[in-house]
Amino acid sequence: MRIRKKKWAEPELSVCDFFVKDPEEYAGRWKTAFKKEQPLVLEIGCGKGGFAGQFALLHPDINIIALDIKIDMLGVGRRTIVRLFEEQGKSQDEIDNILLVKYNVEQLDNIIKPEDKIERLFINFCNPWPRKKHKKRRLTYYKKLEMYKSFLQPDAEIRFKTDDDELFDESIEYFEQSGYKITYLTRDLHNSGVEDNIMTEHEKMFSDEGIKIKYLIAVIDKH
Repeated sequence: MRIRKKKWAEPELSVCDFFVKDPEEYAGRWKTAFKKEQPLVLEIGCGKGGFAGQFALLHPDINIIALDIKIDMLGVGRRTIVRLFEEQGKSQDEIDNILLVKYNVEQLDNIIKPEDKIERLFINFCNPWPRKKHKKRRLTYYKKLEMYKSFLQPDAEIRFKTDDDELFDESIEYFEQSGYKITYLTRDLHNSGVEDNIMTEHEKMFSDEGIKIKYLIAVIDKH
């Protein structure tokens, strides 16, 4: 997703209590980066922060790392999260179970280690990279799915949502190729009966256009 340069993003993040300035420092010990030690989940490609902010509010007993490569996007994410908390009558000081991280997912295993024990990984509306030569950049590409295994708990879930049919179909192949078992799949999320869905900004936009949302849950196949 493209975003215009936000001159205010970096200055605001530099004084943000829930932005991690040096993620390498926490490799293997992310639980200590939070104010409370509790189960840890990860969202990659967090965009404008709507999903992570809602998740943090709904699950105060779970810590979430929200990661994106773009500092401008994370700046927007910070504002989104602050707004969501304020709408619930909470101050910025109460944002204690979410951390924003700027990092390239291609090197994600440099900062997320087996010791971090990630219990759930969210991939929401990632870039579909439709051209053949770019498909290896997909967040669901089989080589990335192999990398995620290095830090996911044995019973951890990957939850993946997209509006893109080709990306979804090919991602199913990637999951199977990488030794994951798909435990749930729907091509029409909003009419599926799933009760714990958190709608993202992209999801609302696509849904309003009449595009059905594709969704799956996968786990590492132990057999």
